[in-house]
Amino acid sequence: MTKTITIRPATGHWVIRAGGAVIGESLNALELIEDDSPPIIYFPREDVEMAFLDKTDSAADCPQRGAATFYSIIAKSGAIPDAAWSYEAPAGDTAPIAGHVAFHVRDGITVEQL
Repeated sequence: MTKTITIRPATGHWVIRAGGAVIGESLNALELIEDDSPPIIYFPREDVEMAFLDKTDSAADCPQRGAATFYSIIAKSGAIPDAAWSYEAPAGDTAPIAGHVAFHVRDGITVEQL
């Protein structure tokens, strides 16, 4: 079954916090909506402090988005493994998320609209 994916500008000012630090803020984030799943906010890399991210060996492949690259967040309290991901060469209709990073919202990580 093919999933329906919609990508649109995420209106407003968005921020990522992890381990007590702000690691990114953007007025140019994208919102990816996939079927009935909660929206995922993708931040342009230039709006993320990439020094907080460390590429991992984890990988995943999505038929609609392509190969995902994963990152751990390096926080004062320690590494948060595989906390972020991006698609280097997303396929077809998902091409707009190229050059963007998304974050798993979980303990110690928040993605919120200000």
